[in-house]
Amino acid sequence: MMSSIGGEVVTCKVLSTRDGLGRSTLLGSRQSLQQGKFSHAKTIWGDRSFKENTRLYCRRSCRMQSFQVQKKPFDDQVDPSSKIPSSTAGEVITCKAAVGWGPGQPLKIEEVQVAPPQAMEVRIKVHYTALCRTDLVFWDAKGQDPLFPRIFGHEAAGIVESVGDGVTDLKPGDKVLPVFTGECGECRHCKSEESNMCDLLRINTERGVMINDGKSRFSINGKPIYHFLGTSTFSEYTVLHAGCVAKINPEAPLDKVCILSCGVSTGMGATLNVGKPKKGSTVAIFGLGSVGLAAAEGARIAGASRIIGIDLNNDRYEQAKPFGVTEFINPGDYDKPIQEVIAEKTDGGVDCSIECTGNIKAMIQAFEACHDGWGVSVLVGVPHSEAVFATNPVNFLNERTLRGTFFGNYKPRSDLPGLVELYLNKKLELDKFITHEVSFADINKAFDYMIKGESLRTVIKVAE
Repeated sequence: MMSSIGGEVVTCKVLSTRDGLGRSTLLGSRQSLQQGKFSHAKTIWGDRSFKENTRLYCRRSCRMQSFQVQKKPFDDQVDPSSKIPSSTAGEVITCKAAVGWGPGQPLKIEEVQVAPPQAMEVRIKVHYTALCRTDLVFWDAKGQDPLFPRIFGHEAAGIVESVGDGVTDLKPGDKVLPVFTGECGECRHCKSEESNMCDLLRINTERGVMINDGKSRFSINGKPIYHFLGTSTFSEYTVLHAGCVAKINPEAPLDKVCILSCGVSTGMGATLNVGKPKKGSTVAIFGLGSVGLAAAEGARIAGASRIIGIDLNNDRYEQAKPFGVTEFINPGDYDKPIQEVIAEKTDGGVDCSIECTGNIKAMIQAFEACHDGWGVSVLVGVPHSEAVFATNPVNFLNERTLRGTFFGNYKPRSDLPGLVELYLNKKLELDKFITHEVSFADINKAFDYMIKGESLRTVIKVAE
């Protein structure tokens, strides 16, 4: 990014943005601030290409060519207590991990050995992790081929301990978010502005080893322990492919931003990046679990005037109000299809619907609840593999749009830093998602809370 600052020409590589840009697939690129959507940017984090390791905070003034610049050396802002000495680099680390030994069995805190990262891998110290329903599903292993012993966990935040050969954009001490899906930066999906489904690092629930050599980095007395989703954050230390690690602002509180690694980003992105409701629009959210509430949060951020929550549990309405939900419908209270009820309440249908349950009937209802001519329905929930989506083709001919999404269409490394900035700027509220906090020793309580339906997100403190 080039601009004239006091007679000096500065070239900046955009790292993350806020105040006018929203999500940008151009993070990491060099663009003229006077062109396209960058002309509306007010705040930019960047680094000076002519001076290595120096970063700038640029705030636009009223004049296009005039900028106020303040040096912000990130490394100097990191809490010294959070920096991890790299004396353990290249060595096997013995630490604590919550190991699943069999389907549905309580996790057991064990001493595990964590091997050093190999080429294009990163070893991080996990400070906080959260429980997602995906962890619970594969721990329970009903309907999946069980793979045990295994270390679960994929929503987390930590600090880089060491990096393997070939890793150039991460270093010890960096605050990061591990992500269950990655961004290699080289495949067609990564090079496309429309996709985040990396060919190399796309989510794989069956693989329990590292891509690099087909081996696990975890062991107990020489016995391999399987990975989960390439993350395995229920461990004080874990190893990931570098493409699955997003570097974030060192000012970010790890106990809050850890929940951005999965569900919150998935739901919010489904609304903001895929549904794209306009200010003043009407949005319907099917399913008010954590992902559905995140979708509602996205609608709130977008400025929707009506956010209708649809759920079979009446108690969820009060819980959903802080996330922007203005109305509630329980399908069980009506003797007609819920899409007809919604059409009657919204003068023909909603502008945007987000389906977060994975129930095929609800998916069809969400689509048919959209207004003809412009309505957009976004499918987030994962249906049964044999489910069939059946609707009258006329619904498409009448200009309704049906779309799917994966991880909210966010590119992990490129876009997650921007979500952290939204939180730091108080535009995204994360605290209300966190209903419980437990110690690492009490990790099984997080499973109990979720099974009983008492929690949205339980944050687990893994390391000091």
